[in-house]
Amino acid sequence: MKLENDLYYYPWTSLTENNCNSYFIGGDVPTLIDTGHKHCVKSLISLLERDGLDPKKIKLIINTHAHPDHFEGNQVLIGNGAMIAIHKEEDIFLRGLGGRMYKMFGLELPESKIEFYLKDGDLKLGKHELQIYHTPGHSPGSISIYWPEKKALITGDVVFEQGVGRTDFPGCDGGLLKKSIEKLSRLDVEYLLPGHGNIIVGKTEVEQNFDFIKRAIFPYM
Repeated sequence: MKLENDLYYYPWTSLTENNCNSYFIGGDVPTLIDTGHKHCVKSLISLLERDGLDPKKIKLIINTHAHPDHFEGNQVLIGNGAMIAIHKEEDIFLRGLGGRMYKMFGLELPESKIEFYLKDGDLKLGKHELQIYHTPGHSPGSISIYWPEKKALITGDVVFEQGVGRTDFPGCDGGLLKKSIEKLSRLDVEYLLPGHGNIIVGKTEVEQNFDFIKRAIFPYM
């Protein structure tokens, strides 16, 4: 689904199976953000192709974090030469507690070579300039991606529509998650693009969502 020029949204809408939303950034460096579960990638590829996008031309895969429902599908897409980028703290987590989570869910840890680490600051993808924010709490190396030109914020599992990421998994920290959400709430956002559930469109609606989370959810974190 095209949201803006070079910005696409692929929701996971199944009511019976968990998987993540994926996002695609076009241009000189075609980039896919969060691939989902391995067995769900076929569906994602079909949606990309329906929008006239060629999955074989993806040059970069960015993972907001390394939980299986966001990361496992990487191994399906890297055969075409796509690079993988995550935060360094998430790679460390993946090699320890995070990797053991895969076994907890009956999954094998995917063989994915991390090409480079993302960190706070600017990330230039050809003519597109993004900003990376380290937003730990749901996992140690969770990141959020802000595209100032589009006023679009991709949050992974940090913040959702009237919700936040779980804090009961290994490596979670409710206090850090609150700080991450506070940081993101100060950005000028027209599109809030979470890792699960509905997107939120409109500056007022995004601000109201942050206000609701701070008022109704923060006291219990």
